[in-house]
Amino acid sequence: MAKESNKRSIETILAQAGNRTDDVKTGVVSTPLYLSTAFRHAGLGQSTGYDYSRVTTPTRDVLEQTLAKLEDATDAFALTSGMAAIQLVLSQFKTGDRIITSDDLYGGSFRFFDLLTKNYGIQFDLWDGQDFDKLQDLLQPTTKAVWIETPSNPTMKIISIEKTAQLAHAQGSVQVIVDNTFYTPLLQQPLNEGADVVLHSATKYLGGHNDLLAGAVMTRNNEIADKLRFNFITTGANLDPFDCWLLIRSLKTLPLRLAKQEENAQAIVQILKKNNAIDKVLYPGHGGMISFYLNENYSVDQFLQHLEVVSFAESLGGVESLLTVPAVQTHADMTEKRRQALGITPNLLRLSVGIEGTADLIDDLAQAIAAAK
Repeated sequence: MAKESNKRSIETILAQAGNRTDDVKTGVVSTPLYLSTAFRHAGLGQSTGYDYSRVTTPTRDVLEQTLAKLEDATDAFALTSGMAAIQLVLSQFKTGDRIITSDDLYGGSFRFFDLLTKNYGIQFDLWDGQDFDKLQDLLQPTTKAVWIETPSNPTMKIISIEKTAQLAHAQGSVQVIVDNTFYTPLLQQPLNEGADVVLHSATKYLGGHNDLLAGAVMTRNNEIADKLRFNFITTGANLDPFDCWLLIRSLKTLPLRLAKQEENAQAIVQILKKNNAIDKVLYPGHGGMISFYLNENYSVDQFLQHLEVVSFAESLGGVESLLTVPAVQTHADMTEKRRQALGITPNLLRLSVGIEGTADLIDDLAQAIAAAK
């Protein structure tokens, strides 16, 4: 008997994504790209299962089935961006609801949280992700969710999903929502650690080539899935067929890409820790994301200008190495007081390590640091 597909390794699931989707007619290995927005019906009450592309398309079906398997979920939604994924998850909540969030997140998340507070009366409570007695105190009858990002962005704090879920679920129907963009399902599967919803900016590691804008939301809770599906179809932030096809293709190489990114990152971390120009290195132990503080005697601007392999650009997770200054880019909308409290200072740099040659990346960082003196 063939091994059940959901029991196969992630590497096999990804490499085979889209294969055997049409064995009867064509035997395709690469899943077809269906661009049609409309689908013909043979008569009243008759449908192939496809009616209108905002609801579903054959190409998006393949992608969403693959995304669900990745996170060991039952339902997945492919959206137009990471922010669209965040918006879909938060569309469950209403005026008067409270949501606890870890204090170190992608800056765009905080920007949206502020909008929801100002315009819709949803309240957010900040938690450091470490003090679980504080989390217990923050949980109130009106608390509907705990939202965390681990590792955190950009200070790389690790938060226990399991402990968070235990406390949240003890309060009843409090959801635990995890942004898993940094680690991906290859390094961490939040639903298997007690989370209710997991989301990704699929623009990042899942897409992996800095050429695709996408988001993903996964769950195995049927009640949550039904709410999300209704809101998803209603608001129409669905990923278009071509980008679905491109993301399927990108996912096939995710294990290979992430393995090289992690190998590079771990080598770079060891070198940076020995460089006197670096005051502190923040690395969660796995993955391809590193943050570090450049000594105040070195010019951040000169360092950026002298990079030759690494690019000064605002994204992460791609095959090309990118370096970001969170204080003036991803987290610029936060108040300076909040940035300072979190350690997001002007000399904090966030490096998304790519798949280039390890020695080339190390040499590039070293010469740019030397030129910044």
